[in-house]
Amino acid sequence: MQQFIGCDAHKRFSVFVAVDERGNATKPVRIEHVRERNGTLPESWIPPGPLRDQRELLRTRMALRDLRSSLKHRIHAAVDRYGLHTDAITDLFGIKGREYLASRLPEFPSQTARMVAVQLCALDELAAHIGTIEQRIHAEIAPTAEVQLLRSVPGVGEILAPVIGLEIGDVRRFPRAENLASYAGLVPRVFSSGGHTRLGGISRFVNQYLKWAFVEAANCAVRLKAHRQSHVGCLYQRLLAKRGHGRAIVAVARHLAEASYWILRKQQPYRAPHQNKISSRNG
Repeated sequence: MQQFIGCDAHKRFSVFVAVDERGNATKPVRIEHVRERNGTLPESWIPPGPLRDQRELLRTRMALRDLRSSLKHRIHAAVDRYGLHTDAITDLFGIKGREYLASRLPEFPSQTARMVAVQLCALDELAAHIGTIEQRIHAEIAPTAEVQLLRSVPGVGEILAPVIGLEIGDVRRFPRAENLASYAGLVPRVFSSGGHTRLGGISRFVNQYLKWAFVEAANCAVRLKAHRQSHVGCLYQRLLAKRGHGRAIVAVARHLAEASYWILRKQQPYRAPHQNKISSRNG
């Protein structure tokens, strides 16, 4: 008689129950999540301590960067809400933009003016902290051979390369390039039933830091003139008209993720796949 085993997984323990075809259940068995796991649970890769420690530098920088973007959006919203925007300034937070904001603060309602000033001070503090963290990144994270190779990926620079390298860790834990792309949240979920298959959205249970890094690299790459006629640029242009910017960027990011896999496995710099050049006009 066939048996089915169910697992109720918790943070510190799991409970297992076996049920036969007639619905008869065995007594629940509780297994603590401790180092001595008796070999019945599948192993998962655990990053070494030094790697986890170095990740914190880059993850904290990303968190502060997100806070900075959020504050900028709030200030932009306040400027637009009271009709104080201007087309003469492209960067509201550059030198001229800050001078413009300072000159217009008296035109805001009193409490709004105070809060805009507070947020501008917070932006200055965040910029200082981000600068300090970036100095620590350069000092503490050695430019390994893997990081140097990752810098050959389109759109990947001195910050994104260590982010990608540290978040991937040991690339050998991924059996295929597609597994790495899935881990980075760049592959849609597949639902199959009764001979029918459909694609779903991207799972939330992915490495969000790695996903951000590849999407950021894709956005950088498609904006650079050097890549407009390359595989990356042609892939983006081909999908842009059919699927829009968002899906086109994710497709480029997936290509960069899979390319990073082979770069790290083969220890070779990025090489664009062979293709016929596609003009943006026909993309």
